[in-house]
Amino acid sequence: MRTRDLLLGFSTGIAAGFLIREAAHRIDPTKPAELVLHGIKQSFKAEGPIDGSWIYMKTEPFKRQAISTDVYRGGISRVREGEIEQFEFFADARTGTVVELIKI
Repeated sequence: MRTRDLLLGFSTGIAAGFLIREAAHRIDPTKPAELVLHGIKQSFKAEGPIDGSWIYMKTEPFKRQAISTDVYRGGISRVREGEIEQFEFFADARTGTVVELIKI
């Protein structure tokens, strides 16, 4: 009887954890800031090494023309042909897609 109760409790805990995770994802479907930054860094690394990067962990409202969305704001720096290049980006918090890239 104890083994059966243990397995039943374990199974119930796993099922509840899965349901809670799914509900939380539906409430806040944003990607973690670290994953968004990692994807952007990979795109820049395809063109050469980067020196530094940063991202604000909280989303900000972003509006361009009639489109508004929540974004992460961050930056990338690299050395190219002996010159330091710095970029600031705004990335969609749900998809991680860069919606604006500004060379500073």
